[in-house]
Amino acid sequence: DKVPRKGGPGITQSDLLVVNKTDLASLIGADLGVMSADAGKMRGAGPTLFACIKKGDGVEEIANHIQVARARAMGLRGSG
Repeated sequence: DKVPRKGGPGITQSDLLVVNKTDLASLIGADLGVMSADAGKMRGAGPTLFACIKKGDGVEEIANHIQVARARAMGLRGSG
């Protein structure tokens, strides 16, 4: 039931929305294209990444996002 169109705070306010287990989408009748569109509507410019962590898909992108966000936060903290 944790789908982007529901728009709870975890969806709308998180720094990064990760949709994991994309390999199971077809098995449960979930459409990743619809999920992506819904996430875009609910999150605006907030980033959304799709992943299948078990297979390693998307892991690098998630790690990169976290590293960039950390570097920005540390830079902001250091300049204050």
